[in-house]
Amino acid sequence: MNLKRTILRPIAYLGGLHAQRQLKGFLSAHQRTRQVQDQLLSELLHRHAATTFAADHNFASIRSYEDFKAAVPIRTYDDLRPYMDAVLAGQTTALLPPDQPVLMFSRTSGTTGKPKHIPVTPRFLSEMRRGWNIWGLAALLDHKAAWLRPILQISSPMHESDSPTGKCCGAISGLLARTQKPIVRRMYVVPACVLEIPDPLAKCYATLRCAIEHDVSFITTANPSSTIKLIETGQQHADGLIRDLADGTLNPPGGLPPSVAGQLRFRPNKALARRLEAGIARDGHLLPRHFWNVAFLANWTGGTLKLYLPRLRELFNDAPVRDIGLLASEGRFSIPMADDTSAGVADILGNFLEFIPAGDYGRPNPPVFRADELEVGQEYFLVVTNWAGLWRYSLDDRIRVTGRLGQSPVFEFLSRGLHTANITGEKITEHQVVEAMRRACAVVSARVERFVVQGRFAREPYYELRLEQETGLDMPALAAAMDAELMALNIEYASKRKTLRLGPVQPRALPPGAMEQAERERIRQRLGRGEQYKHQYLLTDVLEDGPGN
Repeated sequence: MNLKRTILRPIAYLGGLHAQRQLKGFLSAHQRTRQVQDQLLSELLHRHAATTFAADHNFASIRSYEDFKAAVPIRTYDDLRPYMDAVLAGQTTALLPPDQPVLMFSRTSGTTGKPKHIPVTPRFLSEMRRGWNIWGLAALLDHKAAWLRPILQISSPMHESDSPTGKCCGAISGLLARTQKPIVRRMYVVPACVLEIPDPLAKCYATLRCAIEHDVSFITTANPSSTIKLIETGQQHADGLIRDLADGTLNPPGGLPPSVAGQLRFRPNKALARRLEAGIARDGHLLPRHFWNVAFLANWTGGTLKLYLPRLRELFNDAPVRDIGLLASEGRFSIPMADDTSAGVADILGNFLEFIPAGDYGRPNPPVFRADELEVGQEYFLVVTNWAGLWRYSLDDRIRVTGRLGQSPVFEFLSRGLHTANITGEKITEHQVVEAMRRACAVVSARVERFVVQGRFAREPYYELRLEQETGLDMPALAAAMDAELMALNIEYASKRKTLRLGPVQPRALPPGAMEQAERERIRQRLGRGEQYKHQYLLTDVLEDGPGN
């Protein structure tokens, strides 16, 4: 490895110079936030002038930010869906400049169950990569022990389905990995073919098998539960893993597709097998320190995902954790510059950003503030305009401003929307919960009028279905049917269930009258305004189970 690092050092130095220029430009931009944002908005309007969206919203008359606000209302994805559907069908100039072809569609769950497809163009991909370069250089400057050492990236494939015109639909992280600079790709320890393994347990085992023999410097993934699941899979299948190491084989539970098995080759490594056996004998189970010396971990730490951090630190001996920032299929919106905080600097170079005060969110024509106008300590909802064809798009993400860098806000992610629950990235909505119950009742021939669904964080997190027990109601069957319908309605929920990061919906019977009594108490707390009370089918705060659950 030392010889390899010596050979790669000159190439890495040149690549580092480019990243340093990007970091310097990023830091400098925050000293003139309003000017940078005005220039970006002007460029976005100019470059998209030939689109159908521009014609429909009279871009030719826009001369200022005030004109822009008057011409383009704040909107959701469903408001943009006619334009997005046209792009999906191949009519790219409905939303995108003629010189920006669609490379793929980043696919994620929609509010009502129909997936969202975000077009990934060369400019959008470039902005995403620039953000990652800045994030990566800042992290490596703080963790020099990770320099030029292997990287374990846990991501999803870019090809999960096809658009009507044959474009890949999936995770943009897969495209970013595939098109990464050669010097960085050489550092990845898991071959791209592993992402295509359909069985989640086999994929997790194969990922660890590919990575375990390398001197991994850091692990990067969106969700900390993925890193935890990786290590716990190794613990559960330690005997098979040691046997595979000693024999130079790969025999995951569930097996491998022949197309993948033919691409993976290993040599026997009896020394590492013996080291793992000794570590397990000493510590009682397999631990990352038996095979890696990780400099830091990179994943989300905000919102409900902070619940995973104690287990993550337990497994990795309190290794530093660097949040990867507020990023989604729709773009990157913040770049954390320090460990052990979810707060990041607003990415004002890649997005034109606006912010709705949290108390005004959901109201008609709410007040909107620009990036240089926010107050530290206040909470807002993010509105985005960027190179993915998103115009004053309500991201539905609640953030809190924790500080400033120059004239720009530093903010942390708090939660997803007013009616969206999230334990590990699934983002289920109250609409989906109600629809899932309607369908589940049809499946099991039941009638349910009032119920509550709420997330519970446990060793295997899950959603709890609470309803009053009625004669003849098969609650386990209803919960199982609802779980299946949620998977059909929400592709993120289905993914988390299939990869074992979420457990199935669990029913909890309440005594007759319990829900009515609880509602009377909530109405009383609202000063008796019963006419304004609306039953909540989905509670967005997450409960924590006690030890051992």
